[in-house]
Amino acid sequence: MDFFLNAMIFTLTLILTVRFFRKDGSFRFSNGAAAFRYFTVLSNVFCAAAALLMCLSPSSSWAWTFKYMGTAAVTVTMLTVFLFLGPNLGYKKLLTGTDLYMHLVTPLLAILSFSCYEKRGMTVETMMLGVLPVLFYSILYLYKVLYAPGTRRWEDFYGFNKDGKWPISLALMLTGSFAVCIGFMFLQNR
Repeated sequence: MDFFLNAMIFTLTLILTVRFFRKDGSFRFSNGAAAFRYFTVLSNVFCAAAALLMCLSPSSSWAWTFKYMGTAAVTVTMLTVFLFLGPNLGYKKLLTGTDLYMHLVTPLLAILSFSCYEKRGMTVETMMLGVLPVLFYSILYLYKVLYAPGTRRWEDFYGFNKDGKWPISLALMLTGSFAVCIGFMFLQNR
């Protein structure tokens, strides 16, 4: 069952990601590159790569650790949609088409496979690794929204700097990510 779930995560994400690069009947890198500015896409691709590693080497501790990190990242994606973005942007927009899979289906598949079929126990040190994707993306997002040169700057598409409140958003995202990781440690160790 775990192989099937991981293969499904990888296959769904691969299909959705390839579609980003297709526009007007042609495939170009420039068509899809912009999608990789979103944590949703990055977390799903990371989780899919980790799911593939679990298919290829299910007993490997490093593949399991990557799967944990990817699962934590897509869980943060899903919770951000339901707790922050959905109330502000509307759930219908965030849960249709590709977004339905990247915001809900893939995270649920990853949570199911990791929590039910990949139980190995988790140390505090390993648990802390799950925060890294959010930490690294937070640094990138902060730079690209506030400090990057004008032409390379991103719009604040997540609204984390609304009214200059990026320190609060950063603290909430890191705290939320840490809470998700503690939850996974609890599930692994019970």
